[in-house]
Amino acid sequence: MKIICIGRNYANHAKELNNPIPKEPLFFLKPDSSILPKRNPFYIPNFTNEVHFEVELILKICRLGKNINEKFADTYYNEIGLGIDFTARDIQDQCKKNGHPWEKAKAFDQSAVVSSLFIEKELLDLTKINFRLEKNNRVVQQGNSSDMLFNFNQLISYVSKYMTLKIGDLIFTGTPAGVGKVEIGDELVGYLENKKAFTTRIK
Repeated sequence: MKIICIGRNYANHAKELNNPIPKEPLFFLKPDSSILPKRNPFYIPNFTNEVHFEVELILKICRLGKNINEKFADTYYNEIGLGIDFTARDIQDQCKKNGHPWEKAKAFDQSAVVSSLFIEKELLDLTKINFRLEKNNRVVQQGNSSDMLFNFNQLISYVSKYMTLKIGDLIFTGTPAGVGKVEIGDELVGYLENKKAFTTRIK
């Protein structure tokens, strides 16, 4: 399986990092080794001084597909979860400055939190899914799928032009504003439609 991450899919997040608003989806990959095992804490790697949290809705692909027509894209996923795309921001900034790929900053081991909770899409209003992230009992990010620049079907159709989607693949659909640095001792709790989706402790 592969993890496909969408960048800059919320205008307010792009603005907070002084990035331009994309005219088409921007995506990158994380390997399966980036998944943080369930109930494990996240250990800040020794190669970065600035790891940021980015909470995101996750689509779980349920069918094999290539060059998927946008109007049929909703048949290629059946569940939605929540996760964190941990980012070594200092390394990412240096990579961007030098025109280099972001993998060192985004694809390192255990940099992806994937919730145990996934909700069947039929139980959700896909146009306005609420989610949030709390850090040490304080809301730091709050998002709604209605604010995405590119919706779920557009993302699936676009990505499938470039690579085949397989059963079990995950699409992280972008993060809203409010990203920030984690510190040792922090506790991150994600909520999907007010249901607790994950708890991650930082060490």
